[in-house]
Amino acid sequence: MSIKNNHLTTPEYQENFTDIHPPFETQDAALIEANRCLFCYDPPCMKACPTSINVPKFIKQITTDNIKGSAHTILSSNIMGAGCSKVCPVEKLCEGSCVYNFMHETPISIAKLQRYSTEIAIKNNWQLFKRKPATGKRVAIIGAGPAGLSCAHGLSKEGVDVTIYEKEDKGGGLMTYGIAAYKVTPEFCEAEVNYITSIGGIEIKHNQELGKDISIEELQQKYDAVYLAFGVGLARQLEIPGENLTGVVDAIKFIYELRTNDFSSIKVGDKVAVVGMGMTAIDAATQAKRLGAKEVTLIYRRTQEEMPCTEHELNIAKLDGCAIIWLASPKEVLGKEGKIVQLVCDVMKLGEPDASGRRSPITSGETFTMDVDMLIKAAGQMPFENLVKSNQIENNKGKIKVEDASVTNLKGVFAGGDCVNGGKEVVDAVQAGKDGAAAILNFIFK
Repeated sequence: MSIKNNHLTTPEYQENFTDIHPPFETQDAALIEANRCLFCYDPPCMKACPTSINVPKFIKQITTDNIKGSAHTILSSNIMGAGCSKVCPVEKLCEGSCVYNFMHETPISIAKLQRYSTEIAIKNNWQLFKRKPATGKRVAIIGAGPAGLSCAHGLSKEGVDVTIYEKEDKGGGLMTYGIAAYKVTPEFCEAEVNYITSIGGIEIKHNQELGKDISIEELQQKYDAVYLAFGVGLARQLEIPGENLTGVVDAIKFIYELRTNDFSSIKVGDKVAVVGMGMTAIDAATQAKRLGAKEVTLIYRRTQEEMPCTEHELNIAKLDGCAIIWLASPKEVLGKEGKIVQLVCDVMKLGEPDASGRRSPITSGETFTMDVDMLIKAAGQMPFENLVKSNQIENNKGKIKVEDASVTNLKGVFAGGDCVNGGKEVVDAVQAGKDGAAAILNFIFK
């Protein structure tokens, strides 16, 4: 066994990484689904959306062939509504709250209908928002991810000039670099970023990293306000012997390479173990399988009832042939000639509930060993604690503390998204960006 590339042919890669949620093939198909909506009064789907998209309204607009109006309704609440229609865990948000669930019927395909309207808007470059005249105010944003882009768009609409400093060579953040390739393509992410910035007044400066190329103090002097939206991205380490052997990789880095290189150039093992059960773990496991790994096993230290991912995501992994071992935790990585060959795991059991009511896993005293030639660590992400502390920002173990949704302890400095919440959904980051824009507008125009 060994990690290698070129497992599959080009057509096989194309088939394996095709759109996992294909759009409606025809307008009639979209109309039929839209007409299933009951257009509820006080709709639960709208309440379940972190950005409060008026779901019944945009669906009603589809039924009347008002696609431009439908897209405007969506994007007014969520400027990244197109991307969110592909990556949101809708089964636990809008679609999970659809009244059809209580009638034991299939819920409305809200995400698919949202994708229908927004993709048409982006494809035709419909300018649905008019920017107010320039006010002379200038704001700097760190990070061109969902929170940063959402904040930038909200500010630009009000005539504020925005400069986004982004450490990568493309915008989009998590959407561009951290999500499975079969959910969103780099081409789509680029198109969405371009659409958002097409309102005008937004400049993205790439390859500009906070703490390396720019500083908060410098930006405070040059701009009327600063918004921090640099996310999270440090992979949580397992802290076990053998973790540094060849073949042990971080899920974040693994997915990043998938998003920035040809599939055929990505090395993957024959027998792969993935530690974790969050969305990132599922993405890493399914993509390893689709790259040609013969066996992929997800290892989680709790039971299915406690898993962070949704049932829908878990089923994707199962359908791809991934195996799952519950109540297991890595104990040691064994190697030969510097390369991983086996993984030793503790058999776990759930102890007494903690203060939050969640039962913590404890070792049972038993172990098992499995043959692997690749281990992907997806046990969570950590905030950029050193970066945050070095800038004297009040924080909780690296997560920035804010008041009134966005205000930090530094005057004129605001924050939102994953660098505050520690890593939630894209849609949560979009809402944080909206909150940040509102707070900044209140600050600079008071």
